[in-house]
Amino acid sequence: MKRKHYPAMLLLEDGTKYYGRSFHNSIKSTGEVVFNTGITGYQEIITDPSYTDQIITFTYPEIGNTGINEEDNEASTIYIKGIITKNISDKPSNWRHKTNLIDYLIQKKIPHIFGIDTRALTKHLRSYGAMNGCITDNVSDTEIIEKMIKTTSNMIGNKLVDKVTTKSLYSFLLTNKNSNTYSRLNQKTYFENHYLFHIAVIDLGVKKNILSRLINYGCKITVLPANSNYTIIKKLQIDGILLSNGPGDPSSMIDIINNIKDIINFCHIPIFGICMGHQILSLALGAQTFKLKFGHRGLNHPTGMNQKAEITSQNHGFAVKLDSSLDEKLAISHFNLNDSTIAGIVHKNKPIFSVQYHPEASPGPHDSEYLFNHFIYLIKQSKIDN
Repeated sequence: MKRKHYPAMLLLEDGTKYYGRSFHNSIKSTGEVVFNTGITGYQEIITDPSYTDQIITFTYPEIGNTGINEEDNEASTIYIKGIITKNISDKPSNWRHKTNLIDYLIQKKIPHIFGIDTRALTKHLRSYGAMNGCITDNVSDTEIIEKMIKTTSNMIGNKLVDKVTTKSLYSFLLTNKNSNTYSRLNQKTYFENHYLFHIAVIDLGVKKNILSRLINYGCKITVLPANSNYTIIKKLQIDGILLSNGPGDPSSMIDIINNIKDIINFCHIPIFGICMGHQILSLALGAQTFKLKFGHRGLNHPTGMNQKAEITSQNHGFAVKLDSSLDEKLAISHFNLNDSTIAGIVHKNKPIFSVQYHPEASPGPHDSEYLFNHFIYLIKQSKIDN
């Protein structure tokens, strides 16, 4: 069925305009315009809370080829402000798909624009940096759109975690046990009524697939609000803590950082940070963060050191500073091999480590799956030592 589409425009804060089409005839959505270079994984990206208040440019020329399925959403709520793509396929081909991307965009009322030169837009963002913009159906009178963009919050100093974190703690269980049977990495340590370890996940905007990976390692999972403190953690009698991914400027989350400081000082159990969790953990240990020019968003970012490298899935606009603020008790475990920013840290005296990328890799390569194994190993060792 041929669907009607309407004129649309992307206006950037520097005045640059791109004209395209949309399946919505009434749209005005502002956010930070960023780009993701992944060839696959558009469903996970659209539903990832880390993209809150952002408009995502897909550099791959056509998305929607595998449709939308029921298993791959990273969250139940969509927090993005829109998507930008060259083409959207209306003929998906995949045995799991339940609907096509076009119908999904219409049903979920996701702002979008297609038919623009995404290569030119990506080059512009690489040259001038990620910036605020607006997807609109108003392609003639831009004055009101320019005012909307000017009043849109800058990502620096923007605390977005409160929008996405759970309001109360809950236990996570796989609602669809078949959803993990597709992975060759599926572990055999998951039991219906028995768990090997109890993990507290501090929800900064957690992706479902991080929780699924922990389930597959035999972990009981309790998901906690982002502002959870040491007192709450102590009552749960847990074996390990995971600080999740999430959106916004990590340095704006002062209360969360202070809570993590207390947890580090008083809890003698392993702590694992992923993406935003890595940044929060680093800040709690005395480091500083800064905003990247256009961020790292894609599925093929090399990280490593000492002539060892792994290909990783990444999605972040901030990074940890490599300067004197880095505590002497911290060692750098990984660098981003594209720009030499810090991609991983490990505490020299405590079972604490974190990475600036996504070892659950949904989507992306599984080179970093061993980090979950390492987390479990640290938990086992801490039990022996105690």
